[in-house]
Amino acid sequence: MNGGNRGARGALAAVGLAAAVALTITGCSSAKPSPTEAGAAGGSLVVGVTSDPDTLFPWKATQFQAVNVLQNLYGTLTEFDADLNVVPGLAESWEASEDGLTVTFTLREGVTFADGSTFGSEDVKFSLEAIAAEATAAVARTSLASVAGIETPDEQTVVLTLSAPDAALPANLAVINMAMLSSDDTEAELNTTPNGTGPFVLEDRKASQSLTLAKNDAYWGDAAKLDTVEFRVIPDESSIVSAMQSGNVQLAVFDDPLVAQTAESGTVSVEKTPQLSYHALQLNARRGDLADVNVRLAIQCAVDRQEVLDTAALGEGEVTGPITSPAYRSDPDARPCPERDLDKAAKYLDKAGKSDGVTIKTIVSQGEYATSVNEAQNLKAQLAEANITLELEVLESGAFVDRWIAADFDAAVALNGGRPDPDGMYGRYFTSTGNLNQVAGYSSPELDALFAEGKQSSDPDERKDIYAQISENLEDNAAWIWLFTSYSYTAASSEVQGFTPMANGSLQYLRTTTVN
Repeated sequence: MNGGNRGARGALAAVGLAAAVALTITGCSSAKPSPTEAGAAGGSLVVGVTSDPDTLFPWKATQFQAVNVLQNLYGTLTEFDADLNVVPGLAESWEASEDGLTVTFTLREGVTFADGSTFGSEDVKFSLEAIAAEATAAVARTSLASVAGIETPDEQTVVLTLSAPDAALPANLAVINMAMLSSDDTEAELNTTPNGTGPFVLEDRKASQSLTLAKNDAYWGDAAKLDTVEFRVIPDESSIVSAMQSGNVQLAVFDDPLVAQTAESGTVSVEKTPQLSYHALQLNARRGDLADVNVRLAIQCAVDRQEVLDTAALGEGEVTGPITSPAYRSDPDARPCPERDLDKAAKYLDKAGKSDGVTIKTIVSQGEYATSVNEAQNLKAQLAEANITLELEVLESGAFVDRWIAADFDAAVALNGGRPDPDGMYGRYFTSTGNLNQVAGYSSPELDALFAEGKQSSDPDERKDIYAQISENLEDNAAWIWLFTSYSYTAASSEVQGFTPMANGSLQYLRTTTVN
């Protein structure tokens, strides 16, 4: 399957949903080529990765490696194409009522799960209701907050009744945390035997060593060109480069620019892709000294973001504010301290009654992305000059994710995924009812009202203004310390063709990849 053969776009009414698709289209100004079709079908690809997926259950996946695998095993009602436009997925079309309060999805016929069972409207109803149920602990639960009812008049039709128009719904339905599951499956079963509608199926898994996918011959779209894709676990990026140079690995995505430079050779090419994901020092505003906004503002003023970027990522990226979506991008200078200001930091600490300094326990992931420890060490050194001590606890990626999901931290050095629509990006974090609000550690009535307005508005300019206010609120209260966006570096050996890197980090175009 490729981005050019996805069928007609879903028909959307003017209220609510049309705005979401229109903004998604205008939201990516740097166009990418369509996935290449060159190369014969068949063959096997080995992808080098630094960590094993920590879950195979799509509704709870937050680790980047798990997401990358699951995107190739499961399907969603809508999808993103190479330019992050919303296009049909398991729903071949959708239409909203004039008032935006009813959305009708028409499902594709002939779609089956990996176990051979038929996909239909009852599976959509089951999946959406389960994702929305608090007991499931799905990480995308908040994205369905507007859904008041689900009806299935026939096997190919699903009707959603909304409590208010929801401009973000099409884009929110496209993420893998919204995967459609069989109503017969359970989380325990799927964590060992995935059963999706995607272009690949799970063939084999050796814990902490490798995970192998095989082509799904019954896939509803264009069949994957590769026979198998093996994700081979190699603990550090430099070792992956060595494996590529020896011919044992054909594809890898790096986040360390120095490693990417060493990878490029006569037989390995490297493509640099700007990412929507963002690096941040997350602060839990409900714990200890961080409950005082003045302590958080002191941290904000004591950080030189460009220095963090230069030190950890060789300057390969851009200093960022909260929202990285191109159509809504935050102004990184619109914050109380756009530049490092130690005098202001000292004044904020004094205002908090903490002129003698504070100590912040901070968790750091090692293994999920390459720059984390360098970022943490640079932040520690900078903040020490402001009498703020970061007490670092470095964890392997699985342990970090467990602590992060449980909000068991004062601060966290984090790389979080961005999305084309800012509601899906932050609504689940910074609203009082957001399912990840415990992790975010901050919400307010003002933010609740603004996020509600952003979802309901159908006017592009009005939505931009609303999310600019949200960004300003987050920065003025130093909810987190947003640092920078960076690049992904896709290294591919010369025999690999047809893979298209994406700004959201997705590996979905493994389905169009070939190995000569």
